[in-house]
Amino acid sequence: MNTNYYFWEGQPVMFSMGEITLPFPVSIPGLILAAVIFLAAPWFLLKRDDGDTSGKRKRKKRKRESADDEKPEELTGLQTVALLLGSLVFGQLLFLILPGATFQQIGPILIRWYGVLFASAFLVGYFIGRKLFVDAGKDVALADKLLMYIIVATVVGARLGHVIFYDFDYYIRNLHEVLFIWQGGLASHGATIGILIALWLFMRRHPGITFFWLGDRLTMPVILGGAFIRVGNFFNSEIVGLPTDVSWAVIFARVDTLPRHPTMLYEAFICIIIFVVLVGIYQYYRKFPPEGLLSGVFMILLFGSRFFVEYTKVEQAAFTETWLIGMGQLLSIPFVIFGIWILWTYVIKNPKRSQKPDAL
Repeated sequence: MNTNYYFWEGQPVMFSMGEITLPFPVSIPGLILAAVIFLAAPWFLLKRDDGDTSGKRKRKKRKRESADDEKPEELTGLQTVALLLGSLVFGQLLFLILPGATFQQIGPILIRWYGVLFASAFLVGYFIGRKLFVDAGKDVALADKLLMYIIVATVVGARLGHVIFYDFDYYIRNLHEVLFIWQGGLASHGATIGILIALWLFMRRHPGITFFWLGDRLTMPVILGGAFIRVGNFFNSEIVGLPTDVSWAVIFARVDTLPRHPTMLYEAFICIIIFVVLVGIYQYYRKFPPEGLLSGVFMILLFGSRFFVEYTKVEQAAFTETWLIGMGQLLSIPFVIFGIWILWTYVIKNPKRSQKPDAL
């Protein structure tokens, strides 16, 4: 047996901070109240008084007829900071005289590699997405709004994907643990479904943007973010592969002493390759690829490769161990078909749209 395998005993914790004692107790109900005020106050502060004296019913009618003119202005950065600080101070002062639970110590605080890389995926993806919006001549404020949709959709979708597709029997009997995302359990297929739903919702609120136009500009940020997250899985020694004797096998000391396929690194490497391919296509069409091209290529390459990588991976859904194909493979097939449909419908059947702009 080869004894020169790579031995990985890395810890998931990047660094830790000891317990911090605050100079005064902080009211937990006060923090909740502050959050409610901070979220609700802009609606009242920015509600426009148009001077109409004909009554509430007429104002509502005109609002429906002139929705674009009635959109409230946004708070400036300074106003937002002032509102946040004011909400926090008010909440704490109010509960100085009212009873409520408090805390005065924080920690110990553990900064984990997975969390840092997960956050980095959104941060790097945001700047890439913002650049793509600028290239298309779109308002960067749209990218800012889209980011919030994507963050919520990714986390919620990934969590529900794991709960529904991989461990439904457990969570149906322990519903309260569905919210315990810090215990692990996020599924990329669920995240993809969540993002698709988020794109649809975002498109409905911004009629000037189409679904696949948005999808095309999310492919590069998402695939690069996937590479970050898979490296985070490596630090956590999770999503490990089957035992093997290949020369590049890894012994995950936190799992067992068997040499295994580093499947999370396979997927990270594949994500980087797909990212390069997408950038190449984007540049080939001089930043204006045919609508749907990047989305279709993304779906086919990512989930097509995922189907084959699953053969090297420990099955994550115990109830599918006796199936001909695993749950990850089963979930990948519809996305590959979806990608083929996108290319056929939006690119192949519209050959003029698949040419470079200078050739049209």
